[in-house]
Amino acid sequence: MQTKETKGLVLYSRNYREDDKLVKIFTETDGKRMFFIRHAGQSKITSVIQPLTAADFIVKINDKGLSYIGDYKEAEFYKTVNEDLFILAYASYVAALADAAIADNTADPQLFTFLKKTLELMDKGLDYEILTNIFELQVLERFGVGLNFHECTFCHRVGLPFDFSYKFSGLLCPDHYIEDVHRKHLDPNVIYLLDRFQNVSFEELQSISVKPAMKQQIRQFLDDIYDNYVGIHLKSKKFIDNLDKWGGVMRNKP
Repeated sequence: MQTKETKGLVLYSRNYREDDKLVKIFTETDGKRMFFIRHAGQSKITSVIQPLTAADFIVKINDKGLSYIGDYKEAEFYKTVNEDLFILAYASYVAALADAAIADNTADPQLFTFLKKTLELMDKGLDYEILTNIFELQVLERFGVGLNFHECTFCHRVGLPFDFSYKFSGLLCPDHYIEDVHRKHLDPNVIYLLDRFQNVSFEELQSISVKPAMKQQIRQFLDDIYDNYVGIHLKSKKFIDNLDKWGGVMRNKP
């Protein structure tokens, strides 16, 4: 085994035997790993092996089986995320999406940093729905899906009222709508925002404001994209869908 220090984010944990736990951690240096915690209830690391907790971990990495945690430093608990059911639901979804996007034991420091920064911004109060949309769009490439929301598939012009074509897996400008009679018939503003989301920097996020009706259209279209091109069905996403149906009752409570 190799002992090292690495930043890590807990994806999930589950009980194993009576007082042991298996904890899946997305590490910056070694990708997603399963760690075995003996007597977890009595361990000093109990507080940092909860889902969506980040820390600098001292770990023993085993490439042929379970790895182990020796100690930790500087834990981050995302208090705002954990105190709000809605933010927590979306944060759990992006974490699950990152989990699904790459194989275990495969280092992806860029994705690790992207996920951690997304959770930090959610915790700071930025729009968690928009942050989720941005994460969904930018992680598509990890699933082998490359979609261009910037220019027409045929003439490559930009800045026009585009629509999306599943037939051509890309945009159609008004001059080429005729190429696909079954085009999506989207509000062009959906495409405009998705183009921004694909390349947005974290510094720009403060200036993005999207009305609820437009958010709903973006949500529906991204669901279609994932159904048609990715084909995964995460439990955390199903929970969000149900939360949107009955969660309004909770929001309206005094």
